[in-house]
Amino acid sequence: MTPKIARFLRESAPATPCLVLDVDRVEENYRRLQAALPLARIYYAVKANPAAPILERLVRLGSFFDAASFEEVEACLAAGARGAAVSYGNTVKKERDIRAAFERGVRLFAFDSEEELAKLARAAPGAQVYCRILVGNEGAEWPLSRKFGCEVGMARELMLAAGEMGLDPVGLSFHVGSQQTTTAAYEAAIARVAMLFTDLREAGVKVRLVNLGGGFPVRYREAVPEIEDFGTAIMGALAEHFGNALPEIIVEPGRFIVGDAGVVQSEVVLVSRKAKDDPVRWVYLDIGRFGGLAETEGEAIKYAIRTPHDGTAEGPVTVAGPSCDSVDTLYEKSNVRLPLRLAAGDKVELLATGAYVTTYASQGFNGFRPLAEHYV
Repeated sequence: MTPKIARFLRESAPATPCLVLDVDRVEENYRRLQAALPLARIYYAVKANPAAPILERLVRLGSFFDAASFEEVEACLAAGARGAAVSYGNTVKKERDIRAAFERGVRLFAFDSEEELAKLARAAPGAQVYCRILVGNEGAEWPLSRKFGCEVGMARELMLAAGEMGLDPVGLSFHVGSQQTTTAAYEAAIARVAMLFTDLREAGVKVRLVNLGGGFPVRYREAVPEIEDFGTAIMGALAEHFGNALPEIIVEPGRFIVGDAGVVQSEVVLVSRKAKDDPVRWVYLDIGRFGGLAETEGEAIKYAIRTPHDGTAEGPVTVAGPSCDSVDTLYEKSNVRLPLRLAAGDKVELLATGAYVTTYASQGFNGFRPLAEHYV
């Protein structure tokens, strides 16, 4: 909760549910990451929050951008970014979208399969391409599992094939999972990439780029390592495995840049119990999983909740959204405790909700409109 957000909520009293995001905090986070990893180019992961005020501020700061779709490519260009400053980082793309991005100046593309590589060769001839490899996601609160990336042996074959197809196999990438809470995950992944780097160079491939992905965490309820800790660990691992011949370095932060810059304000719709002697109250908010809090799936991301009665007596609660769907239950096993005085009509704030909320919101499930967005 930054002073700007607090002032906006106090003076404007916006309708709920809504996101209020401080764009100055976005800049602070960007600069802090720059200081922690001064040798890296920052490609903001647009999917975290593609709002124009965020993209425009980052363009002014000289940021690059990681786009997951052609629509995100267009959003970056509309905000003033050059096509050459955009990486099309999704390994699953329609060929017509590859071609459209290439026509608009995008020259850096991700891949992890033979078929995707063939599409790139046809639709973006001569483009720079990097292969995403599978790495462990241990320590990530929102793991990315096996949907993206390929095994190292396949990556080697694909990188060799890329050159034969007229593309520039510039490097390798990985992602250690979103909201990664350990620096060791990056160190292990860098060691894995370095071995393949050496192998490819010996095979004549001019690899020169390592894309470390994103995953840098923000604080929700529990403390996490500071970005400076990640910077120290990453640079140490790169120096250990690459020596003085450091490759070009890319990072793709999303959550770290915008997560703690935003606050969702919500209204309590109902506080009830399932039995008279049940110690656990059910607290229903006017925003839930379908309203943008999708990362509460499996109670993975645990948002801190602020209420007007903080500091008074508390009790255990189950927190749920407003929709007529039983899966719209946010926290039932996470030992959430909220004030006993909490009642319908109270306004509460869910902190550090600037990332992956507005873009996850449904367009009208049960008739509920997507939450309003305010950028200050």
